[in-house]
Amino acid sequence: MTKETGFNELIRKVRQELFGKGPERIHTTFADNMAITMLYGNLTKTEQFLVLEDHGKLVVDDARTKMIQKIYPDQFQEQIELYMDNKLLHLFSDINIEKDVAVSVFIFQDKISA
Repeated sequence: MTKETGFNELIRKVRQELFGKGPERIHTTFADNMAITMLYGNLTKTEQFLVLEDHGKLVVDDARTKMIQKIYPDQFQEQIELYMDNKLLHLFSDINIEKDVAVSVFIFQDKISA
């Protein structure tokens, strides 16, 4: 298993634990000290229903983005750092609700080794 594949599985597990559903597909690229992760098929059935209305789109987008940025460092940073053998400095995350595609950029202290 490649480091990227293991990282994808860790992120899938974290997202499943956090939202009750993991992404259907994940692709991660390591570049210098960053892990850039694209996540496809993220929304739960309830979220898919909520986003049918404009207000629901805002609620789901805001909740997902803020939850990830707040809860990852509190609950999952240690797991991520252990797997990567690297200190996680920053996490940036966003989701396109209409396309059900999310991106997370993990910035680590040191260059990521394969």
